[in-house]
Amino acid sequence: MTSRHELTPADILPWAEYAKDRAEHRKRLTAIKRNRRVEVGPYVTFYFENFDTMWIQVQEMLHIEKGGEAQIADELAAYNPLVPKGKELVATFMIEIDDALRRARVLSQLGGVEETASIEVGGERVVGKAEQDQDRTTAEGKASSVQFVHFPFTEAQIAAFREPNTRVILGLSHPNYSHMAVLSETTRAALAEDFN
Repeated sequence: MTSRHELTPADILPWAEYAKDRAEHRKRLTAIKRNRRVEVGPYVTFYFENFDTMWIQVQEMLHIEKGGEAQIADELAAYNPLVPKGKELVATFMIEIDDALRRARVLSQLGGVEETASIEVGGERVVGKAEQDQDRTTAEGKASSVQFVHFPFTEAQIAAFREPNTRVILGLSHPNYSHMAVLSETTRAALAEDFN
């Protein structure tokens, strides 16, 4: 893993080179992601992003869409905001419900859920800030099933987060979805590496 904060064109492998070792890259990423995934309640899973997770996302988009050099700038612009910048954690969270009718009903009741994410560490609450690239709640109050949130930390909060065996709680406090989860020590340690 790396603590870099931005992908550049120089980081991107040519299509054929990536394709040759694609299975190995994906296997490596699966191991990284395992400790960066947190379920909160029955429907929401947080996937904490970093340089490596966004690198493979860009490589996969280029691999699948085969847009070549012309596509690289767009992919970097889309995914670089999700690489933590040293004093934050960044997560994609997905509202995952298999049944389409139930999913539509639940999402229609979760407008603004992205504004209710928080992390509690050392007795302090770090309030999540939704990614601002677009509104992920419709005018009718329906939430998108995919959300992106940044958790900006102070130096003191980072120090507390880095302490082994510190209790860290991730939660959502939406009126229609109020759940929390305590991070495992393995997850806390993995995410602590995102800070400078």
